[in-house]
Amino acid sequence: MRGVLLLALVLALPAFATAADRPVTPAETNDPLTTIETTAQFAVVMDYDTGAVLFSKRGDELMKPASMAKLVTVSILFEKLKHAELKLDDTFLVSEKAWRQSIADKSEASKMFVRVGDAVRVEDLIRGIVIQSGNDACIVVAEHVAGSEEAFARLMNAQAKRMGLTQSTFVNSNGMPDPAQNVTARELAMVARYIIKEYPDYYHYFGEKDFTWSKITQPNRNLLLGTYPGADGLKTGHTAESGFGMTASAIQDGRRLIIVVNGLTSEAERAAEAKRLLDIGFREFKSYTLLKPGEVVGEAEVWAGEFRTVPLAVRQPVSVMLRRASRDGLRVTLKFEEPVTPPIARGRELGSLIITAPGAPSLTVPVFAGSAVESGGVFTQMKVGLKALISGRDEPQTRAVPVKRRTDAPAESGETNRPEAPNQADAPGPPDTSQ
Repeated sequence: MRGVLLLALVLALPAFATAADRPVTPAETNDPLTTIETTAQFAVVMDYDTGAVLFSKRGDELMKPASMAKLVTVSILFEKLKHAELKLDDTFLVSEKAWRQSIADKSEASKMFVRVGDAVRVEDLIRGIVIQSGNDACIVVAEHVAGSEEAFARLMNAQAKRMGLTQSTFVNSNGMPDPAQNVTARELAMVARYIIKEYPDYYHYFGEKDFTWSKITQPNRNLLLGTYPGADGLKTGHTAESGFGMTASAIQDGRRLIIVVNGLTSEAERAAEAKRLLDIGFREFKSYTLLKPGEVVGEAEVWAGEFRTVPLAVRQPVSVMLRRASRDGLRVTLKFEEPVTPPIARGRELGSLIITAPGAPSLTVPVFAGSAVESGGVFTQMKVGLKALISGRDEPQTRAVPVKRRTDAPAESGETNRPEAPNQADAPGPPDTSQ
């Protein structure tokens, strides 16, 4: 089954829900050099540092999260711990409802095996959720934090919104099947990225290999731990409806990737496919710097201005992350309208760069006026006016101009492979409105 390589645009923005994170639908491609095959029904590979999606197969389609929903549950605990609203030694009381979940005769329902009336430490509940995938532990947390599962689900959806999720909906704390509970693979990757970034003091629980409670030792279901170099979390999931899934992360040579797979047929296939896609992500994807902040990519004609043209520049660094096989087909096109009527404030948006590569969706980067241009003097106005009387004024026309790359030599991580540009200026800021 085929997934489609995504060209990853990095705009160096600090927010989690940046333009680079928004869903895009790539065009299908049959090029074997730029197409990644996977047996997973849903899959996403994300670069942790940038949030760029390197590969997606049905990554923005709704799917069932199973126990991967527990990532949002534990993130709420982490948030409260981070802000000293809870302590690891605080205890939560086990209700009869939570206890009955622990003895439920559902073979696929994972349990921590809590007992009614027990006072369980927050740290033990975290391990019971993260390592043992205890549905009963999730209910204990939900009831203590919010009073009920329903109220806790509202907290989960508020937390999801804070993380930048827009498509996923949660209705219970443990991911048990419900028609209204759905997520996307890309948004699960966003959840993982948020947890790693925002809660570094608590991320280590995901890497622990086993946990004992009620004299029952259970192993972590994440089979990547200890078998794949650099793997250190996060969470697996499985129900008959969802199939076998995993949200996982690994770090190699200082670079971290996040992967989500779902809809696989067995625990072994889940682990094998996750490892294979991580291998591809670490081995084949490289970062290519295209433009520096303030770099000029072209110029537009100005109508009756003090200067005949205005430079067009990017405001932020622009780089792409893609497979080597796609790099040779990388194309950058400058799209803008001219002539532009002055006055033109520095930083005014005047067009865009369209970036494409084989097997990837087109991505758009805005370009701005690199300098201010005032209206021309009386002589210029008279000259242009006379020309307009004779031949008529040129109406603004949309232009699409290829931006040539300076070199076709390989650009490894940290090197540049920039488009050819006339010059470079300071990064244009917001429009100057003082005039």
